[in-house]
Amino acid sequence: MARCNLCPNGCNADRSVSRGRCGVGETVRIAKYYLHPFEEPCISGKNGSGTVFFCGCPLHCVFCQNYEVSNNLTGKDISVSELAEIFKELESRGAENINLVNPTHYVPAIKEAFELYRPNIPVVYNSGGYEKIETLEIANSFTDIYMPDMKFFSSKLSERYTGIKDYFQVNEEAVKFMIKSRKTQVIDGIMKRGVIVRHLILPLSTDDSIKIVEWFKENGEDAYFSLMGQYTPYGNISAFKELQRKITPREYRKVRDYLFDCGIENYYLQDLSSASEKFIPEWDF
Repeated sequence: MARCNLCPNGCNADRSVSRGRCGVGETVRIAKYYLHPFEEPCISGKNGSGTVFFCGCPLHCVFCQNYEVSNNLTGKDISVSELAEIFKELESRGAENINLVNPTHYVPAIKEAFELYRPNIPVVYNSGGYEKIETLEIANSFTDIYMPDMKFFSSKLSERYTGIKDYFQVNEEAVKFMIKSRKTQVIDGIMKRGVIVRHLILPLSTDDSIKIVEWFKENGEDAYFSLMGQYTPYGNISAFKELQRKITPREYRKVRDYLFDCGIENYYLQDLSSASEKFIPEWDF
């Protein structure tokens, strides 16, 4: 953490005395942990996914539905040993897996926590997909399932909504690494190992979504694709008129039908009814 370069921003921050682009210091900070029932069916299963929401973010998407956590840092600081105890508690409550939401900038601490206690259930690395291969190589030691976003194909879109031009170039290599690292294993409808690539359709961005689907068709191998229709106007979007509405049924159908036409076999579709603030978690800390 003295010269942090865990994410592709490479800000070289000394997180013991200041904050990097991710917005957090050297201490692990979380906003919530619980059994999450609303992930993909093979992740939530019957009992729910044992989800830990980490504060801060390398991307800071203006439309983030977890904006209070990723940008405003709503949460509390915990020790590595407390994080290990959270893993143990979630496992004891029947979690189908341990689901690490936005873990990139805490990877060394998370690795330490798993060295203290490794649950006998899969571990999910659930991130925005803006990852360094070197950091993923560390995460590989504790990760069973990768669940990255592929947010943008266009550098103009990624720069407009995150300030980052090279999102897709970095994201593409990271997702390829994940797919090569984890072949799919699903037992009784529950994923034990594998990759689920998520893509959220944004207003006025269906052509970009189609390019993401095309990429997955060519590179997805046995991974799963999750097409998400839950976009809800939220976050810091006052300067972005196009983001101040949900996607239309027509926009959703355009991308969904293209997914069907591509012949991708392993996929999940999120219904437009998921586009509601009622699905945004209430933060505990």
